[in-house]
Order: sequence, then C-alpha cells, then structure tokens
Amino acid sequence: MITASAPLSRDVLEFIKACFGCPIIEAYGLSESNGAVTATDIRDPISGTVGGPLRHCAIRLKDLPDMEYRVTDQPYPRGEVCVRSPCITTGYFMRPDLTAAAIDDQGYLHTGDVGEILPNGSIKIIDRSKNIFKLSQGEYIAPEKLENIFIQSNFIAQVMVHGDSLQNCCIAIVVPDKEVLAKWASENGKQIDNIFQSQDADFKKVIFDEIYALATASKLNSLEKPKGLYLTNEEFSTENDLMTPTFKLKRNVAKKAFQAQIAQIYASLAD
Repeated sequence: MITASAPLSRDVLEFIKACFGCPIIEAYGLSESNGAVTATDIRDPISGTVGGPLRHCAIRLKDLPDMEYRVTDQPYPRGEVCVRSPCITTGYFMRPDLTAAAIDDQGYLHTGDVGEILPNGSIKIIDRSKNIFKLSQGEYIAPEKLENIFIQSNFIAQVMVHGDSLQNCCIAIVVPDKEVLAKWASENGKQIDNIFQSQDADFKKVIFDEIYALATASKLNSLEKPKGLYLTNEEFSTENDLMTPTFKLKRNVAKKAFQAQIAQIYASLAD
C-alpha cells in the first residue's frame, strides 16, 4: 500500500501496518516534481519519515538561518529540501519570475519544506519554510491571508493562525484589543485577568462570532475557519522575539512559544 499527498501520524501508520499486515510505503513529492522524489523502504521498520531519494533524484538541504535550521545542526542536518531530477518541471507557464524563485541556477527545485536527514539517509519533514501549511486532508492554508482578514475585527489586536499536516483544522492565537476588551469586560461584569486565566467562554464566543462573520464575508471555506483559539495578553513584539524588526510575525518562534497552548487546544478538540 502507498500513502502520499499528506503525511500520516506515526501512530496511525503503525496501527494500519498492524491491521493489514503488509508493507506500507510513504512517498513524498510535489506537482512540480511530477510525482514522488522520495519513498520509504519496505524493509525500514521506522515510521515517521518519507524515506530516501529515489534513484532519479538528487536531494540537498539549504540553510534557513532565520528559522534556525542549518545543515550543521546536531544530531541531524536540517534545512529546506531542494530536489534536482529529470522529472522536475522546467518552469511555470509564462511566469519566468516564479520559475526563477523556485528553481536555482544549479537546477534545484526549492520545495518550501523543511527536512532533517536521519543517519540511514531517510528524510523527515519537520516544517515549512514558506508561510503556508497543509492540513491532514491535503488542503493548503495560507495563514497570512486569514490573519489579514481576522485582524479587521475591532476585538482583535493581533492574531496568529496555526495548523499542521497532522491536524484536520486550523486554530488561532488571539491578542485582544485592550480598549475593546476593557469595555466589554465592564459591560459584562468580568475581570480582565480572569478572562485570560479562565479562557472565558463568553469572550471566546464573541471572538469566534467576529472571526466567522469576517470569514463568511470573505467567502473563506470551512477549513480556513479556526476551530479553536487561545486568548493571550502577551502582544507579539520585537522585545519578546515574536516579531522581526519589520514587524512580521516570527511564525516558528511563536509556534515554540505557544507550543503547550497549541497542544492543549487540539487535545480539547479531539475530546
């Protein structure tokens, strides 16, 4: 059996192997590669990787210092996965600008996926270098587009939309507008500190209503609507290293900073 398009979690893959009692190959590729560029070996008992490069492909990693991924990382080299092969597209139709951005002068396609190379030569996909992620359904989500829509709410000062390929929905980390929050709390007999400490359900509903109204007005699909959220009074800033000097969200740093809250949200959604 072969699985592709979006990764399976290790638990699911090992469960399926036990149920069907047959080799299951996990393949990795892109539309631009016209199919797979890596695949797991049926003799490899370790799950959670996309295997090594196929015979017609050469793969190397590119340093991503802004995301703290380098080929010199220990214990495993990490970086953007770049592929060179006869199967790689020669370019995008009538878009030399996109072609130049995706394929370097040595013929390597920059996939936008971050991988690490394990000792046996297999590759594990661990992140995205571009501000886009794929859900478990195989659907791509562009978080910046959603954030620019949701930030139009008077209740929201800052927002980070998060998701990954092992989850079937996206979620949001929301920094409420202080003045609007203070007014709402006064009108509803709430203490601001308690709103954050208890993750107040009433205020969350207000935020959800705002987000869903904006999503509907912008004709977003259901997968682009966050199914869970976390309220924080910690603003994204350069001081806490959550933003760049040009005031862009450091998505990888924010992901680490809110790792526990993200896990908690997904755990509550699974209950």
